[in-house]
Amino acid sequence: MNDRVVMPIWMFGVFIVIMNTTMFNVSIPSIITDYRITADLGSWIISSYSIGYALSTIIYSRLSDSVPMRKLLLVGLTILGLSSALGIFARSFDMLLAVRILQSAGAGTMAGLGLVMASRYIPYERRGRAIAMISTGSAMAFGFGPIIGGVISEYFGVNGLFAVTCLILLVLPVLMRLLPREEPKPLQFDMTGALLTTVNVVTLLVAIMQRSFYWFSGSLLSLLIHAWHLRRRDRQTFINPALFAKKDYRKLTAIGFCALVLNLGNLFLMPLALANLDGESAIKIGLTIAPGALLSAFLTRFVGKWIDRHGNIRFLLIGHCMLAVVLAVFSFALEVSPLVVLCGYLCFSPSFSATLSSLNNETSRILPKPLIGSGMGLMQLIQFFGGSVSVAAFGLILALQKNVPIGRAYENVYRILLLVCLLSLAILVWYIRTAGKPERVPRETPRAQPAS
Repeated sequence: MNDRVVMPIWMFGVFIVIMNTTMFNVSIPSIITDYRITADLGSWIISSYSIGYALSTIIYSRLSDSVPMRKLLLVGLTILGLSSALGIFARSFDMLLAVRILQSAGAGTMAGLGLVMASRYIPYERRGRAIAMISTGSAMAFGFGPIIGGVISEYFGVNGLFAVTCLILLVLPVLMRLLPREEPKPLQFDMTGALLTTVNVVTLLVAIMQRSFYWFSGSLLSLLIHAWHLRRRDRQTFINPALFAKKDYRKLTAIGFCALVLNLGNLFLMPLALANLDGESAIKIGLTIAPGALLSAFLTRFVGKWIDRHGNIRFLLIGHCMLAVVLAVFSFALEVSPLVVLCGYLCFSPSFSATLSSLNNETSRILPKPLIGSGMGLMQLIQFFGGSVSVAAFGLILALQKNVPIGRAYENVYRILLLVCLLSLAILVWYIRTAGKPERVPRETPRAQPAS
């Protein structure tokens, strides 16, 4: 496989898929007005896609252990492309929501299979730059999505956003030609485990977004049932229990969770702060965020080479330190000027891309080949879940600060983000100090010798 050709095309596909989320963020007010629905109902246009995207990511990753990636890509991108074409003609909210759920069922293909493909077919000495390109596709989507979404919504309406996502169909025939052919293996898919994972994620996210004790109780019950399912099955399970036995993997997933909390939390807070503190319009907000995404894209080729040359750990440390500095500045100087946000995101976006690329590359390094599909899929599910939780949690924290001056309220939330960053850095240092060391095995109690 020629990764120098495949990876830029894959990056474009990731850009389209992730932008399918960020474009709709700025269109929620229009959707609420046009379809005459409540704000809570309108938010499901975003949350339904987020939940489905997270779940389809791990499902495609898990299936890649048995099903050839070309077949999975054909199914996933066809679902995404055709559902997007259907969305152009959606005239009711019910149809709009159904289309978004259908989109999410195919959208996880690019993210779910991208890291598996890089881990399986690209040599480790070049893998860093390949994974960096995937991360850059995401960073560009987070930066340009609000701008593109705002312009299209203003001139073509919400339905015009689906036309942009239809571009994913241009990627499909090219990748089908370039990807290596794989021999199919006996399908061992734990359908019960997949359904339990879906229930786990959906109930917990709904509990957080709705602040519901009943949903949270249901989520805990489903987790207990899933744990029982993992213990009693003697065949391959959807969530591979062998992953949890690896202490290094557990630490890296905790860092991944924190990293996406930082990124999506910041991307959620920056537009609100610019609008409420500085009165910026949607277009100006997008233009303030876009330079950071552009810089991150420009630095991709260099960051990937540097990761391959100098190793993952160095860039994980550098990235965490840079993120901490930016969040510290936002915690105390957010009200000064929009230039603070502009300059801060110029540092934040490349630092996050380097951190995520190094993290995913390090995860692929420590996983044995049979666990790559399930391990990388679970890592992405945990990362995306962290991002979803951050948006719900920080929205709640802002709402609870009604009697606090608005500038200080945003700075308080950024201080929480700073603490999350420092926690992630502490876990990283712990990982560095213990990486590769064998687990402690408890000594067996000496047996009593039989009397002679």
